[in-house]
Amino acid sequence: MRQIAIYGKGGIGKSTTTQNTVAALAEAGNKVLIVGCDPKGDSTRLVLNGLNQKTVLDTLRDEGEDIELDDIIHTGFGGTRCVESGGPEPGVGCAGRGIITSINLLESLGAYTEDTDFVFYDVLGDVVCGGFAMPIREGKAKEIYIVASGELMALYAANNICKGICRYADNGEVRLGGIICNSRNVDNERELLEAFASELGSQLLYFVPRDNVVQRAEINRKTVIDYEPNAPQAHEYRNLAQNMAENKMFVIPRPMVQDRLEELMMDFGILDAL
Repeated sequence: MRQIAIYGKGGIGKSTTTQNTVAALAEAGNKVLIVGCDPKGDSTRLVLNGLNQKTVLDTLRDEGEDIELDDIIHTGFGGTRCVESGGPEPGVGCAGRGIITSINLLESLGAYTEDTDFVFYDVLGDVVCGGFAMPIREGKAKEIYIVASGELMALYAANNICKGICRYADNGEVRLGGIICNSRNVDNERELLEAFASELGSQLLYFVPRDNVVQRAEINRKTVIDYEPNAPQAHEYRNLAQNMAENKMFVIPRPMVQDRLEELMMDFGILDAL
C-alpha cells in the first residue's frame, strides 16, 4: 500500500489533479482510498459525482464516537473509497486537528485494508501548520507530490513545503516524489518547472496542460476520465497516473533561499524578451 500526500498552494488545483489521477488509477484496476484533508470537504466531490459527503468531524459531532466505518466512507468512481476529514465551525478551533482525528479514526476502524493499492491525502495549502503537516510528521504518507505552476507564489509555496519535508525526513521515510505542474500557460512554464525541480534535487513528474474540458467536467461534477474518457486531457491524467505508479525517484529535497528562487524566476521570465 502506497500512501501519498498531495500538497501545493491554495487554489493551484490539488483536488482536481488528485481526483483525476485517482480516477485514472481506479480505471486501471487499482483500489484507492482518498482522505480529504481540507475543511472545505471538496477533495472527493468529482469522484462521488457531486455528493456532499458528510465529514468525519461532523459525524462525530452529530452521532458521538460510536460510529462505524460505513458512516464516514462513501464509494465513488471505479470503486474509490472516499473520506472527508472536515474541520471546526468557522473561527473556532484548529482545522489541522480534524486531519489528526480522521486518520487516527480510520486506522482504528480498519480502513487501511491489505488490498488497498494507494491512499491519497489531499492536503490544504502550505505546510505552515503542524496539523496540516500531520501526514508527513506522523509518517502516514511516505510519498509527497507538490502541485505547482510557473507563478512565483506557487513556487514559493512548493519551496516552503520542501522545507517541511526536510524537517521530518530525518525521523522517517517521507520523501519528495516530484513536482506536478498544473499549467497556467505562463511564459516558459515547462522549462521553469524543470529547472525548479532540478534545483530541489527532484524531478518534474508531469506537466499537465491547460484544457477547458477540466472545467466542463467539474461543472458536471465529474473527473475528466469519467466525463469525457476519450478526451486528450483524459489521456494526460492517465499518463500522470502511470508516471506516479512507476516512479522510483524519491529524495530529501534541497529547498532554495528566497533570493535564488526569485533569480530562477527572473532567468526564465525574461527569455522571451531577449
